[in-house]
Amino acid sequence: MEDKNITLVQSDTNEISEISEISSNLTGSTMTKAGRLAMELSHEKRRLKQELEELQTEYDDIKPTTPTGTPDWYVKWLSMLLAVAGVFLISASFTLYGQIAYLISTVGWIYVGMQWSDRAIMIGSAISGTAIAMNIVNSFVNVTS
Repeated sequence: MEDKNITLVQSDTNEISEISEISSNLTGSTMTKAGRLAMELSHEKRRLKQELEELQTEYDDIKPTTPTGTPDWYVKWLSMLLAVAGVFLISASFTLYGQIAYLISTVGWIYVGMQWSDRAIMIGSAISGTAIAMNIVNSFVNVTS
């Protein structure tokens, strides 16, 4: 971080010396004030354009890289909707339907985690999916007994 600040200070110093150099070169010239101003503005425009490109590069480095429009993107959103629907169905006393929706959701999230090579998504989904599956099996065992 310090190197960037030093570079910027040096860059500003170089720019000031370049502008004063341009001004001193044009002192005896027949160029009008408008011409000199146009040259200074052109120089400033180049500097701002370069600074904008550097900022764009920094932004590209930190922006989210979640893919859009790919099959895993659709599975992600479908799984999210199924998880929310499952929670609402369980809350509305449609327990079995809610658990099935949530179980399908966890399978979708495991797929997304595998596609993204994200172990946290895979492990979290596998654990909650296993818990829901155990609860479904337990419900069927209690019903048939």
